[in-house]
Amino acid sequence: MHSTDYHSDAIEFHTMSVLVDNEAGVLARVIGLFSGRGYNIESLTVAEVDAEESLSKITVVTSGTRMILEQIKAQLERLVPVRTVIDLTEEGDSVERELALVKVAGSGEKRVEALRIADIFRARAVDSTQESFVFEIVGKTSKIEAFIDLMQPLGLVDVSRTGVAAIARGAEAM
Repeated sequence: MHSTDYHSDAIEFHTMSVLVDNEAGVLARVIGLFSGRGYNIESLTVAEVDAEESLSKITVVTSGTRMILEQIKAQLERLVPVRTVIDLTEEGDSVERELALVKVAGSGEKRVEALRIADIFRARAVDSTQESFVFEIVGKTSKIEAFIDLMQPLGLVDVSRTGVAAIARGAEAM
């Protein structure tokens, strides 16, 4: 990395994994950090990962310049209930997935085309009526967005997305 790259004004998207004590108000404090400073949250997921230690993992996809992303990481690390912050985008290989439920209403050729595209994307029909399908699709965010874009002209009615779940590759725990 060149020293000038660090101060680039280009907007980047980063996935951060935040290990926190599972206690009341932690999520509100993390969200408050973002909203209070005008930082953007593209996606956010939370799940308990260790009941015995009472730990939860917050996975947040955020965007900003390189400098803003560094500020976000530093400020997250300073929050009291936060144990560890890893910028998965910066610190090497990770696996990221998102799940979406996509409802498409249509008949005739549009219905056939929706099923054909779903098959190509490995989306499963998890509900079907005479007038509609609900597809379940899992993959990278870009795959989900491409599928949604292709369903738009075929009768896209509704979308529900989980947000990104991510984990670092390799044998080590967070």
